[in-house]
Amino acid sequence: MPVEITWWGHATCTVEDSGVRVLTDPLFARRLAHLRRRRGGAPAPRARVADVALVSHLHADHLHLPSLAELPPGTRLLVPRGAPEAVPGLRRLTGLDVTEVAPGDEVPVGGLTVRAVSALHDGRRLPLGPHRCPALGFVVSGAARTYFAGDTGLFDSLADEVGEVDVALLPVGGWGPYLGHGHLDARRAAVALARIAPRSAVPVHYGTYWPIGLDAVRPHEFHAPGDEFARQAARLAPEVAVHRLGHGESVRPEVAK
Repeated sequence: MPVEITWWGHATCTVEDSGVRVLTDPLFARRLAHLRRRRGGAPAPRARVADVALVSHLHADHLHLPSLAELPPGTRLLVPRGAPEAVPGLRRLTGLDVTEVAPGDEVPVGGLTVRAVSALHDGRRLPLGPHRCPALGFVVSGAARTYFAGDTGLFDSLADEVGEVDVALLPVGGWGPYLGHGHLDARRAAVALARIAPRSAVPVHYGTYWPIGLDAVRPHEFHAPGDEFARQAARLAPEVAVHRLGHGESVRPEVAK
């Protein structure tokens, strides 16, 4: 069965592999605090159907409690170790099967194995969270090996930790005019792509949410990262097929035989 990747916007994707549906950083809201969804409608109802959901870190645009509450009862949920202590609302999602993981942990889900890997990103629940949890990426291994980076900056051991993969879901932007430490912009994401060297890549984490009232402030940071990543990837990793998806669009990338 072919592996299929669907991008719902921001860092939310469905990876369907070997009959198992994996959902990344579920975020279904039209508005989140000072952010509003500026491109694409809310994800289709089928986006909420998953065998396992992966949460990369504690920031509210990645660990969004109202969106997690929309997942069907019994859905498996992998979160950074310590997340239920740092975010007490997680403990109230009693219908979900929550498992805490740290880099190096492997969890079997159906015919897949999900391995947590490191990410270079702030692990606190901002703005006041005193608890630090590891920010994570995940490698989903089945018919394909798919790397979901979550939010991360470049770090020396990135490629070694991720290992050989077929597909990389890489953040290439953000939700505001400026990216701080621990993020990938389009150029740095292309550098990461060259280091990881997958067969295919899908740019994510851009072109979805933007602060209310800042539409005219550096608008290219909202619109341009996907195209800029494809341009930089063609220069730095020309052997990698880049699939720039619209919201709700899917791709069946080539995988190793």
